[in-house]
Parts: sequence; C-alpha cells; structure tokens
Amino acid sequence: MSTLRRQAPWALPLVSLVIVAAFLFPLYWLIVTSFKSEAEIFQTPQTWFPSVIHLESYTDQLSGSSFDILEGFRNSLYIALGALAISTVLAIPAAYGVARFRFAGRHVIVLMFLVTQMLPASLLLTPLFILFKHLGLIGPNYWSTILANATAGIPFSVVILRTYFITLPKELEESAKIDGCGTFSTFTRIMLPIAVPGIVVAMVFSFLFAWGDLIYGMTFIGKESMRPITAGIYNFLGFQSTSWNNTMAFGTVSMLPVALLFIFVQRYIVSGLTNGAVKG
Repeated sequence: MSTLRRQAPWALPLVSLVIVAAFLFPLYWLIVTSFKSEAEIFQTPQTWFPSVIHLESYTDQLSGSSFDILEGFRNSLYIALGALAISTVLAIPAAYGVARFRFAGRHVIVLMFLVTQMLPASLLLTPLFILFKHLGLIGPNYWSTILANATAGIPFSVVILRTYFITLPKELEESAKIDGCGTFSTFTRIMLPIAVPGIVVAMVFSFLFAWGDLIYGMTFIGKESMRPITAGIYNFLGFQSTSWNNTMAFGTVSMLPVALLFIFVQRYIVSGLTNGAVKG
C-alpha cells in the first residue's frame, strides 16, 4: 500500500471518489427521477437528467392532495422526539454504570445489548403488540410506537455511550471525589458535560431509528391521520401501477429533515464516534 501511494498518489483518492459516487448514485437517481414525467421515467434509453423539469410531483406533496405531508412530519416528529427522550434518559446512566462500575455479569449485559441489535423488527412485532394491547396502548395514540422505537434506540445508545465513558480518564472522578463530590454529583457535574459529543451521537441515531420507522407506526397506530411520514409512501403504490415521480418526490422531501440534522450536528457526530472508538 505504501509503495502504491508513492508510485501513484492519485490512485487512493480516485478509488475513494468511485466508492463515494457508487454510494451516492441511488440518492442522485431518487432526486433526478422526482423531476421527470412518467413517460420519461420509462423511456429507453434512460436519461441521466430530465429533459424538462417537472415540479408537479412536488406541488402535489405540498398541496396535500394525495397525502398530508405536513401532518406526517408532525406525527414523525412526535414519535422521534418521544423515543429520543426515553432512550437518552435511560441509556446515559445505564452506559455509565456498565462502563465505570465493576460487577458480576456486566460483560454479559453488554453482549445482550449487542444481540438485541441483531434482531429484526418483525421478530419483535408480535410480542410487543401483545404487550401493548394488554397495557391498553394500541389505538389512536403515539405511546406504543414511541416505546417500540425506544427499545431499538436504548441498546445502541448504551453501547455507544459505554465506549465513550470508558475513554474518559478516571482521574477526573478521583479529583471530584477528593473535592467532596459524591458519585451522583461526579456523574452530573463532571462526566456528563464532557460526554456531550457521545450523547449527541446517541441522540441522533435514536432520532433516526424512530424517524425511519414504518412497521411499528403501521401496526400500532390505528388512526391513519396519526401515522408517521413513512406511511405516506403507500399512497403512491397502486395495485396495478405506481406513480414513480410522486414516490421519488415524497422520498426526497421526507429525507430533508434527516439531511439537515446531519449538517447541523456533524461536528458532534465525528467527535463522538472517533473518541468512542479509541477503546472498548
């Protein structure tokens, strides 16, 4: 590798650009297709850019003629913020306890958190439905969907925050205890402010888990007007045909909040991921 870098320093950047282009091409095709007419989408050969830019698919989204996208945004925001709050509040002390305190079975607990990330949502759907039905949470409310998405966000947040808390020097805690701080005061006044980048990373991914949810929102929320933004995709999928330009425009619009979120917090995400990856 070092020899290749000396002989062809342009090779690695070129390969990186090709890989990035391959990953971004579906996003490009999503946006380009949303501006095409139905006839141009199916014409042969395919056009890499619309010959005439059509905005009807976007005006349909904003007019709410097929799906009230603003209502969908509101529902998804309620669900995502609720799941974010629950998973963050529960994951922070749990991750700190697993990272800083030595007790029997702590490695097994971490392993179980990792195993839960491997379980598909469809596997958890039936037991969660039975549980929420007995609790009276199935119906026209957001609670069942918020709690279901929190179950996906909590294990990931614990794993991320645990590795971040481990990297923090223990001398900080020892100095705080010498100054008279107890365990709780040390945690709230010393460790939490330092761990802000890691906490932001956990919050962002918890938000994304809930924002992109479809299966829980469709199953647990019976009232169609309370379903998340992802459920709106079914309004463009017909039995005999699919309105592809409207589908692509809907995907582009629903993706904007996530893109803006990454733009504003990318500094914290990079810092949190790199610091938490030092050791674990």
